[in-house]
Amino acid sequence: MTDPGEVRASDAEREAVVEQLRVASVEGRLTLAELTDRTEAAYTATTHAELALLTQDLPAGATPAHMPAPAREGKKRRWFVGVMGESKRRGTWRIDKELGAVAVMGEVLLDLREAEVRTDMVDILAVSVMGDIKIIVPDGVNVDLEGVAIMGEKKVKVLEAPSGMNVPVVRIKAYAVMGEIKVIGDSQVKPLQRGFAAWREHWERLHGEDWREIGRQVRVDGRELRKQLRDQHRNLRRGF
Repeated sequence: MTDPGEVRASDAEREAVVEQLRVASVEGRLTLAELTDRTEAAYTATTHAELALLTQDLPAGATPAHMPAPAREGKKRRWFVGVMGESKRRGTWRIDKELGAVAVMGEVLLDLREAEVRTDMVDILAVSVMGDIKIIVPDGVNVDLEGVAIMGEKKVKVLEAPSGMNVPVVRIKAYAVMGEIKVIGDSQVKPLQRGFAAWREHWERLHGEDWREIGRQVRVDGRELRKQLRDQHRNLRRGF
């Protein structure tokens, strides 16, 4: 008899888990990095057990198909300004409205990875005048960068998810005048300590295999094989 957890997951079930994760993020239960990691894992899951692993620490029950974003106070933004100086925001913080970044002969750094995103989309207006604006996001998000660069530069260096996935979106309107605005992913900076390690250990228990031991044995076998080849090569040279 097939273990219920090993039943193959359907596309509809994967999408339902992705929606549950999105709602959990809007409720402040997941950071942007956690949401991105779990969303990617949901789309690559093959069984019910693997999907359950992604939501086991979230409230059970049905989630609404569309949860409205928290109401904004008019068109107000949360601004980060560096005028001949620095303005940096990293670590744990909350994003519940649109953001603005202005660098005038200065520097602005926004690290979104550990932010609690209470909106359906992160919306940023970035203006750089002979300054530098750097926005750090988790690899796997969908970055929509538009705007104008005059004697300056705007660029994205993020490992984005395959098309068709309902992944978090970061939308940036960028205006650079003799300045630079760049969006970079985890792979370009010091990575965060991911909570996914705990899931991996649970995954190993579900599958009854210790992947660390397998990896260690492969490395040992590889070293032994290289030693045998070197010994054989020496013996052949001696024979001649």
